[in-house]
Formats: sequence, C-alpha cells, structure tokens
Amino acid sequence: MTRSSFGFASGAVLAMLAMTACTPTSPAGGEGVGFTDYNSYIRGAQPGPAGALPPPPTTAFDPAAAAAALDRADGVVPPTEVLPLEADSSVRPRGGAPAGIKEESGEVSNLGISDEQDFEAVKARESIESDAERIARNRSEYVIVQPKDLPVRSGDTGPNIVEFALATTHAPGVQMFKRSGIGLRDANAACGKYASPDQAQQEFLAKGGPDRDRLGVDPDGDGFACAWDPRPFRTALQ
Repeated sequence: MTRSSFGFASGAVLAMLAMTACTPTSPAGGEGVGFTDYNSYIRGAQPGPAGALPPPPTTAFDPAAAAAALDRADGVVPPTEVLPLEADSSVRPRGGAPAGIKEESGEVSNLGISDEQDFEAVKARESIESDAERIARNRSEYVIVQPKDLPVRSGDTGPNIVEFALATTHAPGVQMFKRSGIGLRDANAACGKYASPDQAQQEFLAKGGPDRDRLGVDPDGDGFACAWDPRPFRTALQ
C-alpha cells in the first residue's frame, strides 16, 4: 500500500468515527424524542403494542368546566344567579304586597298577581264589617261635580267666513265682482296688517265685501281677500 492510499483510508476511518460520535443515543429501552410518541415520552410510559389505544386520562372531562374556561378566555361574564323571591311575610308589611299599597286593593303574591278574585283568600282577611267600613269611606270621599252653563260670547262676532265659503262655488282667482282698474292701494301692504287670511277675509266681509273692496285686499275681484281659500271648508262638508 502506498503512502497516499494509506492516508485516504485513515481519513475515511476518522470520518466514520466522527459520525458515530455525533449520533444521539436513545435512553434505556429505546425511549425518547424521535424513538417514541411525545405523549408516551412525557408520561414516562413504555410504548404500547402496535394498534393499542392510549390510556384514558386520569381526570374525567367536565363540559361545564370547559365552557367556563372558554368564557373566561373570551372575557364573558357568567350570568348572575337569580334568587327566588322571599316568601317570608315579615320581609314586607303585608306579606307579598309592596310597601304603600292600599289595603282595599287586595293582596299581591310574590309573582305580582293579585288574589282579589280568589274567594277563599279574600274571605280569610275580609269581613262584613270591613266591607261596610270601606263602602262608607268611599262614599264620604265621593264628590259630585255639577255641570255649568256654556260661556256666552258677548257682542257681535262679525261675518261667518265658513258660511260664506259654503255659499260660493267658484275657484280662487276667478273674477266675480267688479273692481276699479286703478289700484289706489298696495294689496301686499294692506294684507300685511292681518295675522292670517281668515282675519283678513272676515274684516273684508265686514267692510262691504265681497261686492266692494274698501280695504284693497281683493284686487282681482274673486271675493277672497289676501289669498284666502274657501276650498278646505267645502271639502270638510263633503
């Protein structure tokens, strides 16, 4: 063997020894990560035969505990437990009745239902004397209000614009009465003195309308002052 061949063989042997030294050794029995499943490694148990089921958990699964853990993780506050109403009659002044309720209104149960229609319950707490006393008290508090006459309007109220509207049939803007072609007054200024068209129409009829327009509020001669419209009154009659 030449020197070069001997050197190559020595290098190959050293490489094999190095690879052997780097190979991890398994624990006793061939256990450890890479040699068995992780759960068996954690529990320190020997790997079972092929196809065998894992051992059951030591603690039984609790659905309520699991749901509570999920709620805590999600930040959900569990519902507050609703306690039953107190049935002790000493808690309230009249058993189940709220404080301040009148005696004659009947007892109220814990569920908020009156037992006034229960003959046995009413008979147990009422008597003929208590009924007579309650009737007498109600009669003493009874007040009769005498009717009064309707107020009478004093003086003349002026023309009735409703009657005038129902007596006409033409539409606003249709000339029915003669008017002077010379406008001596500004209709807008004349109508500005009234708070509403109804007041303007009433004043217009009181001062000679619709035949005459002394106020200058009906320049088109339709008999309706300041854009007063009789049609709503006609519609209401139908």
